[in-house]
Amino acid sequence: MLRALELVEVGPAPALRLELGRRLNVMTGDNGLGKSFVLDVIWWALSGSWAGSPAWPLGGAKEPKISYRMDDGTGNTSRFRFESQEWSTAGVRARAIVLYARADGSFALWDPARNLDPEDYKRPRGTGQTSLYANADRTRRQSAYLFEPDEVMNGKLHQGKTICNGLIRDWVSWQEKKPETQGGRAFLHLCETLEQLSPNPQGGAETILAGKPVRLFVDDTREFPTIDTGYGEVPVIHASAGMRRIISLAYLIVWAWHEHVEASRLLKQEPVSELVFLVDEVENHLHPEWQRRIAPALLRVLAALAPSMDVQAHITTHAPMVLASLEPHFDSERDKLFVFELEARAVSLREVPWARFGDASRWLTSPAFNLHRARSIEAEQAIDDASALMRGEEPRRARTCEEVDRALHDTLADQDPFWPRWLAFVEDRGT
Repeated sequence: MLRALELVEVGPAPALRLELGRRLNVMTGDNGLGKSFVLDVIWWALSGSWAGSPAWPLGGAKEPKISYRMDDGTGNTSRFRFESQEWSTAGVRARAIVLYARADGSFALWDPARNLDPEDYKRPRGTGQTSLYANADRTRRQSAYLFEPDEVMNGKLHQGKTICNGLIRDWVSWQEKKPETQGGRAFLHLCETLEQLSPNPQGGAETILAGKPVRLFVDDTREFPTIDTGYGEVPVIHASAGMRRIISLAYLIVWAWHEHVEASRLLKQEPVSELVFLVDEVENHLHPEWQRRIAPALLRVLAALAPSMDVQAHITTHAPMVLASLEPHFDSERDKLFVFELEARAVSLREVPWARFGDASRWLTSPAFNLHRARSIEAEQAIDDASALMRGEEPRRARTCEEVDRALHDTLADQDPFWPRWLAFVEDRGT
């Protein structure tokens, strides 16, 4: 597992350092300050490849570097080589499955049983150079698997070999197998995972259930999996964006684990007991009801892959509902919350001590989001003017008590907690 990450002259700030939690690391902050970038670097540190564009030095950088440390003490410092315009070898590869769900719907997977070249098994752990970075003609296996959204659905080939059949073929194939077979077990696992990740599994009607496969097109002979939505069976390819993202994630978790177990069997070695999960904008496309379930559900699903599975998760979010949902599960001994901020035209990253705020509204005004008030901008401005009047100061916008009162009536709900203060003030003034 990754324990520390340090960036110098690369990314959004001259220097960033994270001391990571053993189990869960949550990152929040405004758009464009580096949350996705940090996930990209974590993926690179663990897999040795970039899921998208490589990290790039800041303008005017002299000695850009990326350093990381694993929990077993191993690690590496990679420096940018200006002459070749690339980073030096990342070094130690993780002996854990690493799954990265990106905000654009693409996925990346690192599997030590499928992505390590055979020569790497002969090297002791901690050896800096691996054959993943040898001459391309000598490297037999892909250094990692990168899936575009279409490849998740339809499969992926590499040098004439099938890396992944894709959700459509695997789902239908697994569904047709007997429960005691490998495919049958994978389908049962998929159904359990979909149920766990559903918007409201306790309610029943919003549980994602597998329907019957269906033929859709004249010129496509495949049968397509369907989900029972409660109002009918809908082909997976026609499901909503939120449904498709969660279904794709459920499939990749199940597929990655079962393929790892099978690859380990062929290699005559034990499956790994560590998994690192990265997800960018975990609330992407999800309704608030779903937002308050998804992060705890993912932790349960990943921990249940094997009896002794050790999970480390790195998630980014803009949703206060996601943070509120983690209150019963957050363990300050193993979990951390980080906030990216822009101060004086410089990006800073700070660890925020965990606290329970009780609901999403209070999380909006917490140090994680730092809004002045959890209301509309217009309501906040009206309250600021009213508060100025009550302090005996000149309001910034409305000039009279009547104008302030009108602005409050136009913007505040009837039961807003600010009303008793304002009404008492008006009564004292006799207006």
